Amino acid sequence: MIKKFNVNIPQSEIDDLNERIKNTRWPNETPDSDWKFGTSLPYLKKLAEYWLKEFDWRKIEKRINAYPNFIFEVDKTKIHFVHIKSSNPNAIPLLITHGWPGSFLEMFKIIPLLTDNFHLVIPSIIGFGFSGTSEKKMVDYDYVAELWHKLMIQLGYSRYGLQGGDLGAGISIRLAQQQPKSIIGLHLNYISDSYRPYSKESFNNDNQEFLERLNDWNNKEGAYGMIHSTKPLSLAYGLNDSPIGLCAWIIEKFKAWSDNDGTIEKSFTKEELLANVSLYWFTQSIYSSIKIYYGIRLNPLVFRENDFVGVPVGFAKFPKEIPVPPREYIEKGFNIVYWSNMEKGGHFAAMEQPKLFADDLQFFFKTIEV
Repeated sequence: MIKKFNVNIPQSEIDDLNERIKNTRWPNETPDSDWKFGTSLPYLKKLAEYWLKEFDWRKIEKRINAYPNFIFEVDKTKIHFVHIKSSNPNAIPLLITHGWPGSFLEMFKIIPLLTDNFHLVIPSIIGFGFSGTSEKKMVDYDYVAELWHKLMIQLGYSRYGLQGGDLGAGISIRLAQQQPKSIIGLHLNYISDSYRPYSKESFNNDNQEFLERLNDWNNKEGAYGMIHSTKPLSLAYGLNDSPIGLCAWIIEKFKAWSDNDGTIEKSFTKEELLANVSLYWFTQSIYSSIKIYYGIRLNPLVFRENDFVGVPVGFAKFPKEIPVPPREYIEKGFNIVYWSNMEKGGHFAAMEQPKLFADDLQFFFKTIEV
């Protein structure tokens, strides 16, 4: 069953958020540490002041509600999604899935760039934002992919395209494997580091270099993933109780994973950053969102013998993306028909470089037979 949905956070919750920001107990910081040990204390204090004095959640609500929002109830789970239909009779249904620590808000800049050619379906992953949690103990790529297909069929789309980055890439990949006859094409801008194709061949030097680079990245940047995939609840107690703690945990990733030359606001505005953090705060979804990493650890993106993705696949490689396997390794598991090396942008490509992202996505679908 699908119902219309409207966002309206109670004023009492906004007031509570502001009180918590005012009463933050700030940590000490090593002088001149900048972002070396995590989120910069001086920057976070400035962001907190903006959050308290200038940020307007009602403005974000108005922006969200300007689009058609819905809740789909399936398998005792509520799925929030935005559905924008194109006036073009030949438009392609396109399912776009976000990742962590992002949300469906990541896609708002590309919506007006895509509606001439696509019917857009932009859901919130189970446990994220306005989507509900699942009664399943473990949510993983496979389970979300199953629900996404049920959603698209319910909307009347028997054949549709896919786009995904971060967690959305893993979900989209599994969906392409589960329902190949329904998928027109798959466009990716990331692939999980748990990806292993079905192959009896040993790694060549290029792949060994990638694994060494990935290992180095994980040693420097990957602690969050280890916590999410092993002890998410212990972390969530603090993040669910402190808006500044939540903000620090999320903002640090937007800084580290984007193409910003060391200054986060070269890629995102304060309003964009805080809209996303506020969404996590008001929906109390930090625990349910990071718990998916636990399920993915138990069921990683390892391909079995018949898991080759045979639908047409396009890949947009952004220069400041977190480590991605070389093309020849990806091609062991995917039917890559289109590959683009983007000139700028990082992990949150739809927010950072919306026009480049949208142009590449549209070009890919124009090159394949629909």
